Amino acid sequence: MTSMVSGNTLAEIAALIGDVARANILSALMDGRALTASELAWHSGVSPQTTSGHLAKLSEANLITMSPQGRHRYYKLATPEVAQAIEALMSVASFGPRRHRPVGPKDEALRNARTCYDHLAGRLGIALADTLTARNHIVLSESAGALTDEGRRFLCDFGIDLEAGRGRHNRALCRTCLDWSERRPHLAGRLGAALCTRMFELGWVERIKDSRALAVTAAGKSGLKQTFGIEEQSANLGD
Repeated sequence: MTSMVSGNTLAEIAALIGDVARANILSALMDGRALTASELAWHSGVSPQTTSGHLAKLSEANLITMSPQGRHRYYKLATPEVAQAIEALMSVASFGPRRHRPVGPKDEALRNARTCYDHLAGRLGIALADTLTARNHIVLSESAGALTDEGRRFLCDFGIDLEAGRGRHNRALCRTCLDWSERRPHLAGRLGAALCTRMFELGWVERIKDSRALAVTAAGKSGLKQTFGIEEQSANLGD
């Protein structure tokens, strides 16, 4: 049985995330990919030496993990739960006080489609959740979801291995994650991750440089319409 988290422990984690440079590091890792210390220094806006100290603190708190590869060290978020917590904080922050800042093309790209750790978010993520629900492929509750028999057949035909990642971190097959930009739940869990992976495999989405925003390709727009009934205009997936 999991023990209750003390107020001190919660405050320590909150203080770690509350530092601007460390918050930028964690936000960059929401891309889902492992990044080097040099890349994270660029994202954090501080020197490599300062970034090294921040990475050590985040590692000690089990918020990130490091894997050596050749002469480089690659960092990523420790668990899906860490990613869920960061996305939830982003959602809360979107409701909070803000300084006036004009919306730029990068903001719009993030709202259209982005990775949320290893699953899809933004308008694309919401559109997928909506269409799978409308077709009775999944049944969603406030924070969890269930896959129907019809949904299993559909997703298997789409090329998704529903057993992939089973047992890893005791991760649920289907759950929801509150989308900070749309303020509605998108799909997470193993199913959300598998959908994201399949979209990349098919070339339906591609990464936008220096961002976790995704571009929906011409093949993606056609495939989303034919397979999921998602129209470019209705999903607002502009260029």
